[in-house]
Amino acid sequence: MFNPAIHKQRRTRLINLMRRGIAVIPTAPEAVRNGDAHYPYRYDSYFHYLTGFDEPEAVLVLVAGQGASGSPQAILFCREKNMEREIWDGYRHGPDAAKETFGFDAAFPVAQLDDQLTELMGNQPALFHPLGAHAVWDDRILALRARVQEKARSGITAPNEIHDVRMLLDEMRLIKDSEELATMRRAAAISTAAHIRAMRATHPGRMEYEIEAELLHEFRRCGAPAPAYTPIVAGGANACVLHYIGNNAVLKDGDLLLIDAACEVDGYAADITRTFPVNGKFNAAQKDVYEVVLAAQAAAIAAVRPGARWNEPHDAALRVLAQGMIGLGLCRGSLDSVLESEGYKRFYMHRTGHWLGMDVHDVGAYKQDDNWRVLQPGMTLTVEPGCYIRPADDVPQAFWNIGIRIEDDVVITAEGCEVLTEAAPKTVAAIEALMNRGSC
Repeated sequence: MFNPAIHKQRRTRLINLMRRGIAVIPTAPEAVRNGDAHYPYRYDSYFHYLTGFDEPEAVLVLVAGQGASGSPQAILFCREKNMEREIWDGYRHGPDAAKETFGFDAAFPVAQLDDQLTELMGNQPALFHPLGAHAVWDDRILALRARVQEKARSGITAPNEIHDVRMLLDEMRLIKDSEELATMRRAAAISTAAHIRAMRATHPGRMEYEIEAELLHEFRRCGAPAPAYTPIVAGGANACVLHYIGNNAVLKDGDLLLIDAACEVDGYAADITRTFPVNGKFNAAQKDVYEVVLAAQAAAIAAVRPGARWNEPHDAALRVLAQGMIGLGLCRGSLDSVLESEGYKRFYMHRTGHWLGMDVHDVGAYKQDDNWRVLQPGMTLTVEPGCYIRPADDVPQAFWNIGIRIEDDVVITAEGCEVLTEAAPKTVAAIEALMNRGSC
């Protein structure tokens, strides 16, 4: 939910972190799909985190230290009111309404940005901008800085330092506040309901895209405007392709179905993966591999706690996975030798998680001073071990084309952690019980 006080607090915090200088943070541009049709618009996460403003063609300018008004300023540049365009495209706030609604110190038409920035940038010691995010914006900002430099004979100086503002914002976004977590719980709940719907709807002979449609239907039915990323609905051998998005194959009796899909709510993503049998019943080989992955996830979640290092959940999962692979005959040798040689990577080639937030692969450093980061309350991450077994002469045939991943969203608390997506069934017994209750 939009709360202008929260966004204003974030802007104030960023200004305090800057200490001096000016920040220029644009939202995302609109993207043409073809002809005069555009892709559905999605704002820039950094911009929206600070503003709550979801219209395109908008720029946030923050002035730290002494601005033109004698105090720090937060200024929005946005589209002007235009009744004719609103007939075609919908409501526009315009500068006046945006200033009042979103709590800015000032707001101006975006057409005035270059002239205003030339004035605002004068005598500022530092410039903060998302460097490298958009080449057009990099060129524009440097050109404006050059215009300020042309005023040197008038005693006006241009910023002599340029910083990537994302370095400050990444640290801010890494720790979620109570309102962010409430939104993420809602995204998790909707996504969980969608996975349950998909399990109930799955049976041999259906198409992957039919199950994808069940997911998307539940997202939209519950108020989520879109998936947080392109859904993966991968039956059989397709589950061994980590980023499979074809979603156009027939679901076969005896195969597993891996679904990696979740929605976005008010700019915040969930991220869930479940793997289950198309016919509702795990066979012996599928169950053996599944139980290894599930045990690895349990070990990783147990390691998610304040004070632990980022790598500890991954290392915990990896030991269980490697030992399980040895037990299944997929890897040979001792646990230490398999870990040292990385023989497990043939069947498990990715990390066990990532940060989660406004971006599904959210921002924030995983290391600090060359050490894995210490986990703190408010950090939110995924825990997603897997095992992907392609056919090979040295692999037992019963395991061929089994691809399994189990992924949950976890927030670190003062006492340990909270699994936001726990309600999505993941034990063998719970999955089989759900799927054998009939279609939705």
